[in-house]
Amino acid sequence: MKKTIFSLILMAAASALADAQVSTTPGTDGNKYVPYAHRTGNESVVYFTRDLSASGLIKAYEQVNGMIEGHVGVKLHTGEPNGPNIIPREWVEALMKKDLNGANIIETNTYYQGARYTTEQHRQTLKVNGWTFCPVDILDEQGTTTLPIVGGKWFKKMAVGGHLTNYDSMVALTHFKGHTQGGFGGSNKNIGIGCADGRIGKAWIHTTPGQPDQWDIKEEEFMERMTESTKATIDYFGQHVCYVNVMRNMSVSCDCEGVAAAPVVTPNVGILSSTDILAVDQACIDIIYAMTAAEHHDLVERIESRHGLRQLSYMKELGMGNDRYVLIDLDNGGKRITAAEAAQGLKPFVSK
Repeated sequence: MKKTIFSLILMAAASALADAQVSTTPGTDGNKYVPYAHRTGNESVVYFTRDLSASGLIKAYEQVNGMIEGHVGVKLHTGEPNGPNIIPREWVEALMKKDLNGANIIETNTYYQGARYTTEQHRQTLKVNGWTFCPVDILDEQGTTTLPIVGGKWFKKMAVGGHLTNYDSMVALTHFKGHTQGGFGGSNKNIGIGCADGRIGKAWIHTTPGQPDQWDIKEEEFMERMTESTKATIDYFGQHVCYVNVMRNMSVSCDCEGVAAAPVVTPNVGILSSTDILAVDQACIDIIYAMTAAEHHDLVERIESRHGLRQLSYMKELGMGNDRYVLIDLDNGGKRITAAEAAQGLKPFVSK
């Protein structure tokens, strides 16, 4: 039965793919970290706080929300049932009550069969996980729409949840962690996979039509497809989008693995925010690489073995932001610090 459903999904996705696809080959070096001194170009601003709490989340968000207006969607990974590592609900509730009154959390259904595969299953999981304090809009509940991708080499357009265009602004509120396919999951993954609809867009990103492996697209090609999906969404919102990455409970597993996620061994760090998607994801990666070998071993292995660093270099190639940045320490009067300074003195992870 599962194979039949998967085949039908692929047939639908493949039939829609022809006028969205561009023939190409992937880039390289997604397993090679580029030190800051070897990068070129302009610098963006990234804000940083070690305050892992509702007040820290609010503080980080309020540095970057100047263009968030109108009907706001908060793109959040709400997690599988009882997932242990998602951003705490009480933090998000406090942020939305203070600064995002009237906003909706926005999500899409999953490409894999599970507790968020259909809208009905997804809504039950939202209740289990406590996302009941504000409306949650499942963007592909009533179908899809497509957004153009300017300059993409894999796609001309991306299929996203049909409700996405009901919003004037978007806040990408991201739990930064590892990822089974992407190496790491930052703002790029949260948007690129999280806004693509569960049947067509996600199939375009993950699966080559005509073969049986649902997850056959990997490494650099996967990073590039996912990043082009992100570009479609952030180009739609223009200046009316910002990014907040929470570096807490950073398992090598994505939140889509729920209670089956690998145990966390990487220390908690803090919260970063920016109006530049590349800069905020790059800063998180730089902090990870600035940790001691014992602290970052598992996460770096996951990132490099999946060639996940191609997310960053491809965002730069597509003009989505800067990989150089000014890191502003909100805990110390706005002092400029380095990623290495942000990674100093971290405490070993302790499950609470």
